[in-house]
Amino acid sequence: MTDVISMLYLWLKSAHIIFVIFWMAGLFMIPRFFVYHQESPEGSEEESRWVSRETRLIKIILNPSIIVVWAVGLLLAWHIDALSAGWFHVKLLFALCLSAYHGWVAGYAKKLAKGERKLSGKQLRLLNEVPGIAAAAIVIMVVAKPF
Repeated sequence: MTDVISMLYLWLKSAHIIFVIFWMAGLFMIPRFFVYHQESPEGSEEESRWVSRETRLIKIILNPSIIVVWAVGLLLAWHIDALSAGWFHVKLLFALCLSAYHGWVAGYAKKLAKGERKLSGKQLRLLNEVPGIAAAAIVIMVVAKPF
């Protein structure tokens, strides 16, 4: 098994990075969608279009991406024996936080689809910063490996 992973290592690493990019793009887009959704009149055709856009973004981009990111990422971590490294623990913590954020945005999309508008546009704009902060921390851990 490890021989196969060794042969495919650069392809797996590439796939991991590509799907992280897809996942992050979706995580950056969805709060903006929420802002525009909340600014649309309740019960309008525009609102129903935002519900459709949010649903497609989650089902087509976010959910498949998170699955590939986790599956390939854990395989790579195991292969390079990173599971006991301090930098990996910090990366894992931030990846878990991003995954929780992903779950939260998927849940909030369902609430918006039901007409529940619990957060303000300002709050949603602030939430848009979460993936960027997490991504910065993860990149620092993976590249600099400070621990």
